Amino acid sequence: MKNYFFSSAIILVAFVIFSLGSCDEIRMSAQSDSGVKKATVKVETDFTGQTIEQNNIVQRIKNDTKIGSIKHLYIVSSYTGTVLEYSTVKGKITSGGKRINPKTVHGISQSAFANTNYVDIGDVKYCTDEVMDEYGTYGESGNYLYWFDTQENYHQYYPSGGTYLHISDRPLTIKKASFSLEIQSDF
Repeated sequence: MKNYFFSSAIILVAFVIFSLGSCDEIRMSAQSDSGVKKATVKVETDFTGQTIEQNNIVQRIKNDTKIGSIKHLYIVSSYTGTVLEYSTVKGKITSGGKRINPKTVHGISQSAFANTNYVDIGDVKYCTDEVMDEYGTYGESGNYLYWFDTQENYHQYYPSGGTYLHISDRPLTIKKASFSLEIQSDF
């Protein structure tokens, strides 16, 4: 019985020491080498408890997944401001890296792990570390985009250094940007 209390006391003391040590570590991690401490700010939320940023993301997802929506895509030259290509977009533009199934699985599910994501492939349930995004897909953004226009034509676009994309839910009038450079010499 005496050994039980002694062992319990040692475990309690060790727990307290390690707990206090970890708090000091947390405080130290929020400070730079020069002694500057991490700043914090209180972010306002609306009546639902969401921030403006969260509301923007929710609205974007609602707009992106609206059945029957039509968008307008413009590929614009970064150098001249000229619209190089225009296309309607039926629904949503999708990244080439998106997939319906995860890229990696860890074998057949034994349903014993609480923190495991499951995916059915064929008639078999597999475990995966990947998490499905809000659009119901797996994967990261890839090196190209694709979409279907209102005529059901399939398009792919590989972004390059001389262009940028503008996607709108309404047709736009894009004004061409022009720059004039004048070089003067004092010689």
